[in-house]
Amino acid sequence: MKHHAALLTLFLAVVASGQQGPGSKPAMSNLMNAEYPRVEANGRVTFRLLAPKASKVQLAGAVAATPVDMERSDNGAWSVTIPPPAPGFHYYWFLVDGLQVNDPSSDTYFGYGRPTSGIDLPMAGEDFYFPKDVPHGQVRMHWYLSKTTGEWRRAMVYTPPGYDLNTRTRYPVLYLQHGAGEDETGWTKQGHANFIIDSLLAQKKAKPFIVVMDKGYAYRVGERPQTGARPAGATRQPGVLTASTFESVITDDLIPSVDKTFRTLTDRGHRAMAGLSMGSMQTLQITLRNLDKFSWIGLFSGATVNGDLDTGYDGVLKNADEFNKRVHLLWIGAGTTETRLMDALKTSDELLTKRGVKHVIFTSEGTAHEWHSWRRHLNDFVPRLFQ
Repeated sequence: MKHHAALLTLFLAVVASGQQGPGSKPAMSNLMNAEYPRVEANGRVTFRLLAPKASKVQLAGAVAATPVDMERSDNGAWSVTIPPPAPGFHYYWFLVDGLQVNDPSSDTYFGYGRPTSGIDLPMAGEDFYFPKDVPHGQVRMHWYLSKTTGEWRRAMVYTPPGYDLNTRTRYPVLYLQHGAGEDETGWTKQGHANFIIDSLLAQKKAKPFIVVMDKGYAYRVGERPQTGARPAGATRQPGVLTASTFESVITDDLIPSVDKTFRTLTDRGHRAMAGLSMGSMQTLQITLRNLDKFSWIGLFSGATVNGDLDTGYDGVLKNADEFNKRVHLLWIGAGTTETRLMDALKTSDELLTKRGVKHVIFTSEGTAHEWHSWRRHLNDFVPRLFQ
């Protein structure tokens, strides 16, 4: 017991002084040469912030259920070591005397409606979302003028390897949406969608296609968002999603602009849409209301099919045979620790099966409402597209 107590005292002293713990290494999401946050061999994570004039510093965000007090060392560095978080991507920040600040040692990602610090903790035995020594596609910025909003908008566009060389080849398109509080950069920066697709293409598990990722918020000319309002397309009613301006942006502005700018296959059989959380709700709304434009549908951790299938969703699910002819893939997934969504997933599966609607149900074992679930979702969804 005395030996264990001595080790514990030494460990706490190391943490408080900001020294590196045994077997620890900088997180993969740290900025260049930054030593903290550090991940211990046992999965615990140490965060550190130099704030010598602060009187109180806390760690907050998705890595902690409630703000965690940090300890100050003699040199003014504040630190705390937390139990092992679940593997995956987590947003976090510091509260310095009550003021929310990002970690200057960590990269920032657009989340919670602003650039926010994040830490990416790898899942043991999984590297499908890491860059590999394979041909890589390109992620480009596509600016277009939206007549719906009266503003210039930016979409991120992934083009597959060889796009600039195979100048006579045209490609299917996947419109891929982020979740609430995030933006069009999320699927490549947090989700590593480009690396996932690169690897699947190299393994011949998928056919080359273009991915378009837009910002999922939109207001018509003259409209102003209300303070605290939910992003457009985020509200839901049983059996039907509320119409949003974003639908008009996609159908009237973005698709025509992408088809004009890139070498796309413009028929509905070569156009898909998928999204996570809020983006899945937008996907369900937009695709089912526009089956003349989409025939591949992916719903990641959010929207499910429920309610009266005869009257809901504008009646498109009433005739299963007709729906199955028009929709080549209806894919619905969630992480197994997303309890509420797992219940909804089960209900949706039962409803669709009883009606005879073809669909795919996918569960990500042991993951929550965060990016590792959605990386796995994309990794399963993509090989099923455009086959």
